[in-house]
Amino acid sequence: MSVALVAGFMTLLDVSIVNVALPSIRADLDLSSGELQWVLSGYALTFGLLLVPAGRFGDARGRRNVFIAGVAGFTLASAAAGLAGSALALVVARLVQGAAAGVVNPQVSGLIQQLFEPRERGKPFGLLGATIGVSTAVGPLLGGLLIAVFGAESGWRWIFYINVPIGIAAILLALRYLPRAAARPADGQASERRTLDPVGVLLLGVGVLLLLLPLVQEREWHGPAKWLLIPAGLAVLGVFLAWERRYARHATPVIELGLFRVRSYAFGAVIGLLYFAGFPALFFIYTLFLQNGLKYSALLAGVAVTPFAVGGAVASALGGRIVERYGRPLVAAGLAMVAAGLGAVVVVLHFVPGRGAGWAAALPLLVAGVGGGFVISPNQTLTLSEVPVRRAGSAGAVLQTGQRIGTAVGIAAAGTVFFAQLASTGGSWVLSLRYALCVAVGFVLIALVAAIIDVRVDRRRHRERELEPAA
Repeated sequence: MSVALVAGFMTLLDVSIVNVALPSIRADLDLSSGELQWVLSGYALTFGLLLVPAGRFGDARGRRNVFIAGVAGFTLASAAAGLAGSALALVVARLVQGAAAGVVNPQVSGLIQQLFEPRERGKPFGLLGATIGVSTAVGPLLGGLLIAVFGAESGWRWIFYINVPIGIAAILLALRYLPRAAARPADGQASERRTLDPVGVLLLGVGVLLLLLPLVQEREWHGPAKWLLIPAGLAVLGVFLAWERRYARHATPVIELGLFRVRSYAFGAVIGLLYFAGFPALFFIYTLFLQNGLKYSALLAGVAVTPFAVGGAVASALGGRIVERYGRPLVAAGLAMVAAGLGAVVVVLHFVPGRGAGWAAALPLLVAGVGGGFVISPNQTLTLSEVPVRRAGSAGAVLQTGQRIGTAVGIAAAGTVFFAQLASTGGSWVLSLRYALCVAVGFVLIALVAAIIDVRVDRRRHRERELEPAA
């Protein structure tokens, strides 16, 4: 479990650790604003594209070797990113990094399903949730420390180099400790050998790519024609759904659509997508605001967002332990806290001018971090609670695919609003950040609505079951 979580932490850390290095990277490699977004969103994009096929492959062929291959690819891509001498080389290395991370992560959730009985999964999923929350939130602080130690010119390269020794250690430990196969037949059934549905994998990848490209390239591709890719992507996904229904008649499809008939899974996937559209976007725009707008150093910018990481770490560990008692209402309460905390950041920025704004926002960020801890791990546990072990890798991969798509969409949407406002207001960083934060809060509020609907449906069904014997 420790080996899996360390590798998961390393891959998820790279979603956010690059944020504080963006000014240094931009100055060193002369990146445009579009290339900056590709460094972040490109990673999330390929991360999301590989999750489902990698989860499926791990389910069908064994998670240990797939996990090791993914960590090896991530380690090599990290070294290439650190050595990058141009914007193109860095973007390509980040794309490969994201793809390798997409191979690793579904094996982690799959191993939890494989190694623990259902009643035991709250604690390991709590640790996984803490890993997800902390890795994303602590990234800016760690990135700032590395830049402070190694300097602005070469410090950003060490953000990638640091993955190399960790990756090598993870590979060696995985060879020693990860099980070669399931210790017992999944869910009491004989193991099955399944085809990998390459047509389904291809259709899903093309559909997701067409949806995300116009968002990621919004500032680089001028004119309205780029938005035609979105209906084209929806059409491809429609073909994908039709293919999956047909394929399911004689084999196991890449995404078992029946999973979405399970209410806990369907609502959990939607909540995860929307939440991850909100909070990673916060770190992208907030660290730019702190460094470029308030002239914080990379280290100070990382320290300024640490309260979110601290709150998330504590609440994630606690949330995994109490989710069985409180269920989805705990997730709804967490989402409300995140929305309130981010909304308070907007208010603070209005009343506290200058360099003190970053420190004044510490308490609201702590509240948002605690709320985030009550969202990530409990939602993960509840979403996968009714999924059969033999589908664990695929189901976890679909869930994480939604999260990565949400991350890419959120960064693109908030980044577009942020840079557009910055240009139209003549460089007003506070006003630009305020508008972009409203976009992030909007995603969180929609997720809160979905959680409330799930809670109300669950309570109504519970009352109906109680009345059945009397009737």
